[in-house]
Amino acid sequence: MTQELADRVALVTGGGKGIGAAISRALAAMGAKVTVNYRSDAAAAETVANEIGGGAVKCDVADGAAVEAMIKSLGRVDILVNNAGAVRDKLLLRMTEADWDDIIATDLTAAFHTTKATLAGGMLRSRWGRIVNMASVVGITGNPGQANYAAAKAGLIGFTKAIAKEVGSRGITCNAVAPGYVRTELTSGSLTEEMVAELVRFTPLQREGTPEDVAAAVAFLCSPAAGFITAHTLVVDGGLSV
Repeated sequence: MTQELADRVALVTGGGKGIGAAISRALAAMGAKVTVNYRSDAAAAETVANEIGGGAVKCDVADGAAVEAMIKSLGRVDILVNNAGAVRDKLLLRMTEADWDDIIATDLTAAFHTTKATLAGGMLRSRWGRIVNMASVVGITGNPGQANYAAAKAGLIGFTKAIAKEVGSRGITCNAVAPGYVRTELTSGSLTEEMVAELVRFTPLQREGTPEDVAAAVAFLCSPAAGFITAHTLVVDGGLSV
């Protein structure tokens, strides 16, 4: 275990499950004091928080006012990982406006709220920060049945580049991580075992991704070693999208 992030305060949205939980653990292992954000599953978030010696905070990050209150209550955030996300897969002709709006709100607008509040809440003044946005290879390649999700994740990549240019002079980096297929509670119902096997067959590394694979990439981008990397989208998909 290293202590590269000792004395740094991190906030991981959706940090109590799946990839978010792995990120929370990885940052804590590097010495960061991690707050695990959740919207509804308090038990999962508190379990991870207790495990890593951090805290858990309830907040729907799609709600701008609630986000401002959360950031104010934390006092300081040095590392922000925008991981909260949702899926609502349907072909476009079956997709309702609510299906579209809810995914855009959770997967894209939430990052606007948290990033703005974190920057204004002290990160700009401290002249050091790490922002990592969890995108997806779907935001790069597209995918049938995921027009809402693909649009949100593609928007998040563009958002990442814009914010990197706005805040780079303050010593703040902003990057994105784009995972391929990773088996989590969020994704487990979207693909059959046959579909997963087909994905693995076309993956050069010949296996599924794990939450820990993705967490390692996020931890690197938050580390001092990544201090000259910004506006970048790091694809973590075993080569699937090549």
